[in-house]
Amino acid sequence: MPKRFHLGWFTNFTPGDWTSAVSTGTGGWDGRFHVDMAQAMERACFDYIMLEDTLMVSEAYRGTSEAALKHALQVPKLDPMPLAAMIGAATRHLGVVGTMSTMAYPPYMLARLAVTLDNMTGGRFGWNIVTSGEDAAAQNFGMHELPPREQRYEMADEYVEVVKQLFGSWQPGAVVMDRETGTYADFTKVRPINFEGKYFRVRGPLNTVPAPQGRPAFVQAGGSPRGRRFAATHADSIIATANGAKAMKQYREDVRAHAAAVGRNPDDVKLLYLVYPTLGETDEEARERHRRTISHPNFIEASLAAIGSITDIDFSVYDLDKPLPHLTTNGEQGSLDRFAQWGSGKTLRQLAGERFEGGIDLIGSPETVADKMAALMEEIGGDGFLISSPFQRASRRFVAEVCEGLVPALQRRGLVRTEYTGKTLRETLLEF
Repeated sequence: MPKRFHLGWFTNFTPGDWTSAVSTGTGGWDGRFHVDMAQAMERACFDYIMLEDTLMVSEAYRGTSEAALKHALQVPKLDPMPLAAMIGAATRHLGVVGTMSTMAYPPYMLARLAVTLDNMTGGRFGWNIVTSGEDAAAQNFGMHELPPREQRYEMADEYVEVVKQLFGSWQPGAVVMDRETGTYADFTKVRPINFEGKYFRVRGPLNTVPAPQGRPAFVQAGGSPRGRRFAATHADSIIATANGAKAMKQYREDVRAHAAAVGRNPDDVKLLYLVYPTLGETDEEARERHRRTISHPNFIEASLAAIGSITDIDFSVYDLDKPLPHLTTNGEQGSLDRFAQWGSGKTLRQLAGERFEGGIDLIGSPETVADKMAALMEEIGGDGFLISSPFQRASRRFVAEVCEGLVPALQRRGLVRTEYTGKTLRETLLEF
C-alpha cells in the first residue's frame, strides 16, 4: 500500500482568472467563485483551502504601483476573514485557513477572531501565521519600516505564546450551562492571563467560548533558517518551498530536525510543498498551455514584479540576460532564495520564466502528473502538496481539472484520501 499524502490549495480573495475569455469579472467579489471552489475541493477530500493575504499596494517594481495594478499582483484583493466564514458555512469537512499578520492584529483581537471562526466552522479553522515582509505594509500601520527579520520572528514567537495563552484562558469544563443554578460558565475556570513580555502586554481572558480544537490549527511558511525554526516550533502544517526533489527533501529533514529539537514529534508537522501543475487532456496539450503561459508578453514583467512585491526588491534594475548578483532582503528571504537559485548561472529572464516550476516538472495529463507527484513524494518522504496557479489566478476550468481529473487519478493510486475521518482540521492533518 503506497504512503498517502495530504493536499491543500493556496489562493486569495480575488475574482479568479480575470485574463481568461470566461473571466468572472467584478462578479467574483461576492465570494461565490471561492465557495464553489471550496465545495469542489471538499468533494475531492482536500485537507484545507489556504487564503493568502497582504496588506499593501506594492511599489517595489520601478518605484511605482503601475506593474502591481496593471497585472493585478497582490492587488486588488479583499479581506480573507469574511470569505473564510462564507466557505465554512458552505462546507462540512474542508479546513479553512486564513492569513492574519502579527504586525497588523493586536494579539487579543486575532485570538478572538480565530476562536470565533473555529466555532463557526465546527473546529475547521486554521491561522496562517505571517509577520509581513514589506515596508509598504508597515507604513499602513504607523511604522516607517519593518523591524529586522530576526526581530520580527522574535516578536512573533512571543505573539504566538500570547494567543496560545488566550486560547487557554477558558479551561476545560468552564462552560457548565447549569439550569438549576442558572450558571452558564464557572468563573473559577475563566482566568486572566496577565501576560507581560518584551513586546506585548495582555490581560485576558478572552470573552469568547473555547475553540472546538482547543486552539485553531497553525499554518506557516518558513523559508529562511530562522523562518524554518519558527515554523517547526509552532506549525501544524507548513507551506514549503524548495527547488527540486533534492532540496525539498533537505528542507523537510531540516524542519523535522528543528521540530525534534524543541520536543515536538516531527510527524505532527505536515509539510505541503507549493506546486503549480499545468494539466491537459494529453501531455502535448498541457505542454502547449505551459508554453503559451510563459511566452505571454507580460509574463516576465509580471513575474518579476510579483516576486519583488514580497521581497521588497526592484528587479527592474538588473539585466534580464545576466545572472542576478547575490542579494539579501529584510522581506521574504526564503522566497528570494528559491527564486534566485543561487549558483545556477541562470539569467534573470530564465529565473522569471521558471518561477512557478520550482525545479520540478508537473506538466501533463492527470495520469502523468499523478505519477510524477507519487515519485516526488516517494523521494522526498512526505507530506503532501499545496496546489496553486501562476499569480494565484485560479479558474473554474483549472479547479475542475484538479478536483475532477488529477485528484481522482491520485485516489486510484491510493495516494490521497477518498473520505474524511476526522471532524476538525487538526484531526484531518494528523490522520496519516
